[in-house]
Amino acid sequence: MGGNRAVVAPITRADVPEVAAYLHRALNSRLSAREWEDSIVPPWQAKAPNHGFHLRSDGRVVGTAVAFYAERDVRGRTERVCNLAAWCVDEEQRSQGLRLVLALLGQRGYHFTDLSPSGNVVALNERLKFKHLDTATTLVPNLVLPGRGVTAVADHERIALLLSGRQRQIFEDHRRAAAARHVVLQAHGRNVYVMFRKDRRKRMPVFATVLHISDPQLLPQVWDRLSTHLLLRHGALATLLEKRVVAWKPPQGMTLPHPRPRMFRSDALDAGDVDYLYSELTCVAW
Repeated sequence: MGGNRAVVAPITRADVPEVAAYLHRALNSRLSAREWEDSIVPPWQAKAPNHGFHLRSDGRVVGTAVAFYAERDVRGRTERVCNLAAWCVDEEQRSQGLRLVLALLGQRGYHFTDLSPSGNVVALNERLKFKHLDTATTLVPNLVLPGRGVTAVADHERIALLLSGRQRQIFEDHRRAAAARHVVLQAHGRNVYVMFRKDRRKRMPVFATVLHISDPQLLPQVWDRLSTHLLLRHGALATLLEKRVVAWKPPQGMTLPHPRPRMFRSDALDAGDVDYLYSELTCVAW
């Protein structure tokens, strides 16, 4: 093992249970080891070289940096994206934690995203040439509203029948993702597919974050029904709407003074090419 220096190695499928147990113990115990295991292995098909990298010392996992991979169609080109997630290192190995990130970034041919950096990670990412996404966010209280003429469909089998083309593929790729939740709003013969997750703010798991919407221009027409659905079906007291995702601010919304940062690193992609699909945001239900 080279003295006290831990060994960096890819996370293979065989390593996932041990890495999941480590994340349950060291990062977030709200998720069981089995839930972490289910989260680390995404439901979509991808040519993934690994599930990230981990540190071992004396045979034990002492640090990890999980990653999610996907091939994305961006402006008619197939681009390979690596989403950095769940970076955690034991205190006595903290000086070696950067080796995990550098192992991920050293993989050629990928664009990189980090959609939930926290604390000192933001400054580290900046030094590693990550750029900030504009995450201007509106907080909107969810209310029981009439939603006349709009129907909410949450059953997965019915959703699959309502969607086609790219939206059907997105749904199928994410329908078993641990953090992704789905609803189709039917309005005047048109279907609006919304993918969202439940989030915590100040330790309260009562917020919904919209990750994807098939037709953002129709959101104002279906908002009342969506707001009611999120409140009554999912217990979300408020919804977080990022301008870059929905391009709309409800009149009763409040702009957050300090939205959560999200970052990416690429020599070819622009901020507008980056979305929140095929990532930890859809897979890890913190």
